Amino acid sequence: MKKLVLAVVTAAAVLAAALIPSGPPVEAATTGFASAVSAIKQTSWQTNASVNALAVAGNTVYAGGLFTRIRQPGKPAGQGEAARTYIAAFNRTTGAPTTFAPRLNGAVWSIATSPDGNWVVIGGDFTTVNGLPRQHIAMFSVATGRIVSAWDPVVGYRVKALAISGNRVFLGGSFGRLDNQVRNRLAAVRLIQGDLLAWNPDADDEVYAIDVSDDGTRVFVGGGFTTLKDNDHNALAMVSTTTGNAYSMPASEAIPEASPDCTSRVKDIDTLGDKVFVANAGSGIGCYDGVLAANATNGKLVWQSNCLGATEAIKAMGNWLYKGSHAHDCSQDGGFPDKTGMHHLLVENAIDGKLGPWYPNTDAGGTTEVGPLAFASGGNDLWVGGDFTRVNGVGQQGLTRFTNPPGGARPGLPVAPKASSKRPNQTTVTFPTVVDVDNISLTYTL
Repeated sequence: MKKLVLAVVTAAAVLAAALIPSGPPVEAATTGFASAVSAIKQTSWQTNASVNALAVAGNTVYAGGLFTRIRQPGKPAGQGEAARTYIAAFNRTTGAPTTFAPRLNGAVWSIATSPDGNWVVIGGDFTTVNGLPRQHIAMFSVATGRIVSAWDPVVGYRVKALAISGNRVFLGGSFGRLDNQVRNRLAAVRLIQGDLLAWNPDADDEVYAIDVSDDGTRVFVGGGFTTLKDNDHNALAMVSTTTGNAYSMPASEAIPEASPDCTSRVKDIDTLGDKVFVANAGSGIGCYDGVLAANATNGKLVWQSNCLGATEAIKAMGNWLYKGSHAHDCSQDGGFPDKTGMHHLLVENAIDGKLGPWYPNTDAGGTTEVGPLAFASGGNDLWVGGDFTRVNGVGQQGLTRFTNPPGGARPGLPVAPKASSKRPNQTTVTFPTVVDVDNISLTYTL
């Protein structure tokens, strides 16, 4: 937001200021005030439909979704395209596609990579990969790009969420059976062998999100469920990685129980250090759409943000939490009020949840009206997938990325200051502030 700044200076000061070369304000070197990534989008390929899932392994980014073709940067639909059926991979450094191009017969909704970077697991609606039967889940070698032929769990229906910890793959979705055993919407298999594990939290409705605590002791699950093993757990739960039993998670009380006018569902979960971050999307006017942070050990609420506009994707990076949503009212958190437009990309302080200095933007496609649907990071970049067709006002469909080039995004160009004098030896200088989309601390030189 632009503000009018007044500076009262003496005539001597005005004379001294006149000797300073004019130029745009520079970013102050205030630690902690700059976003971890710039708001400037970097060159990346596009897709012809929505990207629903992203994951990183080393210098490779995997993208899955509803798309069947990818296309070159800056090209309109139908030009510079290459076939990629529901899954593709890109070089993290250049943004260019790799040769990874398996043929699937259905959409991809989830992707996870192993901590050692050797394996990538995908889940979704597909039932064949490269002509081989694969029931909603498949694993590939990162090094070769080949499907692991001996790894073949049989899942009954859509796999919507995946997480890998140690030698275990945790999966959630809409299924009711795995390897012909009852597994209601949550299950686990061994990473290398692919055989079914006893882990069975038993959710009564869909699971959209899974992540594992950094110490590997807890699995956080979210979705539209209300019970696990017939015990009340509304939309969010913290579960033992070994027994499948749920722990108490007081932070889940921040998510209102469903009513005829409001249903809030957990759409994404990300863990980092001693915290777990949870994205929520509500159906109904004023329904809870915000993000919360909880202690990853005891499940207690650390903070809760209340921006309105469904949150579909989050990613924690250092002291920042990036979020993809159609936020339209963050006034409860001291941010922008309603009716100021949609803010599809935002960042919050991971320590207290307050909005931070990062304001790139996308549009939103007709399928979700959200825009960003998936995030992934290798530590110094942020990849964004979704159903958008424009980023920062420029055509860019389905996929984009942000890095942190030196200096980040430049502030807007200032308007020339105006000087006036109503008293002897005193001059008043006024000038409007400028906007910097990834830094809130600016220095102005007169």
